[in-house]
Amino acid sequence: MNLQNAVVLVTGANRGLGQAFVDALRAAGVRKVYAGARDPSSIALAGVVPVRLDVTDAADIAAAVQACPDLTLLINNAGISRGSSLLAPGSAEAARAELETNFFGPLALSQAFAPVLKANGGGAIVNVLSVLSWLSLPGVATYSASKSAAWSLTNGLRNELRAQGTRVVGVHVGYMDTDMTKGLDAPKASPHDVVAQVLAALESGADEVLADDLSRQVRQGLAAPRGVYLGEAVAP
Repeated sequence: MNLQNAVVLVTGANRGLGQAFVDALRAAGVRKVYAGARDPSSIALAGVVPVRLDVTDAADIAAAVQACPDLTLLINNAGISRGSSLLAPGSAEAARAELETNFFGPLALSQAFAPVLKANGGGAIVNVLSVLSWLSLPGVATYSASKSAAWSLTNGLRNELRAQGTRVVGVHVGYMDTDMTKGLDAPKASPHDVVAQVLAALESGADEVLADDLSRQVRQGLAAPRGVYLGEAVAP
């Protein structure tokens, strides 16, 4: 993919990894960046087009399609974690909220923008996943379930959109230095380093990004005689 010709929508663009995507895309000289956020006034970056976008709101998604008719790259970055184990009180509510944002949001956006991407030459979709697509850790088990669903979604979209020339890239990363991991004492990947790997994958044609050592180790461990997902939680 030639990034200099790209017109990009980044969801959850007002902080963390989303803001890092916007910064790097502008530095790469893309043609246009649409920055999606629930509150577009929170987008304080010059040279981008703010878009009101709650990824769980069908009306917002429909409006975004009308606002971004020239789109060639959709980056499904917005995500939430409620920090719940499976058997904790309120876990069902936490899981529903996480699935709405982390699974149904990217599904709805991909469905809505697939015809736009096709009309504009195919383009690409990037889904930000997690090492927790493959593991379930104590305290974030409902989040893990939502990211596992999003990984399956990513693989399914890749199959269904191949014929129209739309590439689908899945991004796996462990702990990253964003608000979601604030206060967690563990090695953390830099959002800007993760974004650099994603942009390189888009330019090279790769389908998957394993953005840190933890993701690479866990990915390899899936094929072990006793799969890593069967054992105790893996520490970074």
